[in-house]
Amino acid sequence: MPEANTPPPGSAAAEPGDRPGGLPLCPSADLAERGLAFTFDVLHYREPARAFALRFDGQVVGYLNRCAHVPAELDWQPGEFLDSSKEYILCSIHGAAYEPRSGRCAGGPCGRSGLTVIDVAERDGQVYWYPSADTQPAFAD
Repeated sequence: MPEANTPPPGSAAAEPGDRPGGLPLCPSADLAERGLAFTFDVLHYREPARAFALRFDGQVVGYLNRCAHVPAELDWQPGEFLDSSKEYILCSIHGAAYEPRSGRCAGGPCGRSGLTVIDVAERDGQVYWYPSADTQPAFAD
């Protein structure tokens, strides 16, 4: 069981200033509270995919843009991931609902599955992505 001080998966680290590296995604100001997400291209298991970062309850969270129920992109318009009440990430295809803070399924056809976390952090007015062994940049700089 995670310790009480451990930030939820996909959220900015508790002390992001202490964490070096990361790939810059966007300025922090570009992510309004429960607003449009920043989307970006990745390679997930060496296959092209999209990912997104969004601000929810003051924290930046990141996920692969893929429903756990059916491997389809979630957003109903570019960067629009939240339902009309701005409480859940909602799949535009079948209505699977996910908790924004954790990516866990909150209802609908996603069952016990959840979203794939993309490790993001915010520091010095910038949002950063930390690639993993499974999810890498789509383009080399």
